[in-house]
Amino acid sequence: MLRTIDRYLLKQYLQVLVICFVSFTGLFIVIDAFGHLDHFVDYSAESGEGLFSTLLNYYSYRSLMIFDMLCGMLALTSAMFTITWIQRHNEMTALLAAGIPRLRVLRPIIVAALAISVVAVVFRETVIPRVRNELATDTRNLSGDRELPLQPRYDNLTDIRLGGEAVVMSTSTIRNVNFLLPQPLDRYGKQLTAAEAAYLPPEGERPGGYLLKGVTAPASLLTQSSLRLANEEPVVVTPADAPWLGADEVFVVSGVSFELLAGGAAWKDYASTPELVEELSNPSVELGAGVRVALHQRLLNPFKDATLLFLGLPLVVSGVNRNPFIAIGMCLAVTSAFYVATLGAQSLGSSGWIRPALAAWAPLLIFVPIAAAISDPLRR
Repeated sequence: MLRTIDRYLLKQYLQVLVICFVSFTGLFIVIDAFGHLDHFVDYSAESGEGLFSTLLNYYSYRSLMIFDMLCGMLALTSAMFTITWIQRHNEMTALLAAGIPRLRVLRPIIVAALAISVVAVVFRETVIPRVRNELATDTRNLSGDRELPLQPRYDNLTDIRLGGEAVVMSTSTIRNVNFLLPQPLDRYGKQLTAAEAAYLPPEGERPGGYLLKGVTAPASLLTQSSLRLANEEPVVVTPADAPWLGADEVFVVSGVSFELLAGGAAWKDYASTPELVEELSNPSVELGAGVRVALHQRLLNPFKDATLLFLGLPLVVSGVNRNPFIAIGMCLAVTSAFYVATLGAQSLGSSGWIRPALAAWAPLLIFVPIAAAISDPLRR
């Protein structure tokens, strides 16, 4: 049951949390908006949408990503400000003089900070994947109909090189398709070219793959039977074997989704954890060690946020200086050291120097003992 002091501290903590989030977000918006103001002006003039409406729509999605990125730091910063505030006004001294243990006083703040980490996990897994297209929109492509360069990728299961001139995110299509067929499938030609292609997810007995429209080469393929691999499963389906295909259409079976093909390296930043697990087990793609490191980090993020919190709290409650600017400095120092270690381990894991699991666990292995060693002020 919450007592008066618990409600008071929770109110203070949430107020500081909102203020910090609004401050960080506002600073980002001001800097970014002025740097790309010409893009927003041009788009609002072309679309007929007002400039304010354009900015609001664009940065409302960006604020979601900011919260996801800064959640741990915001929880620690808000806790430090709240504790420094009650110490500066001698409220902590009064509570300790009344015989209330320091850890009991800080309990609502600790619980609230840990709850914010849990909320961030749910937010990361449910909200971010649903707005991935909006988050991937660049200021130079606010409408989403601009053609973006496509980085070719091999389907490891069929050995087909999936490529094209460009992708259009708003329609989820590939323009000027150029698929390179491996030796078992190049009976009529090595290059499969078409005007455009769209990814069709698996449906019924039909596997997932790309529907190519306006096929130009090899022209003889359109009148021949489907091309198959050694397992006798059709890989390049032609109109001769599929009545649902048009006269100039071909269906290429592939487990490489459009989001993965078009998203490139940024795909993992917007994918949910189940999607990462699914793609890592997909025989059609090889995502590399970087995605494995990201998956382990997703699972450990709540523990990292808790470690960061217990690194910062002892520094605040044990200090005799009650200046809030000193609290900001300590917060920045602790957060910087923790994130430098995290990014360093992530880089080593992504490049193959250490195992992905170790890359995710390394910051905890380093800082959890430190947090335990300096936690004595919390128990006094």
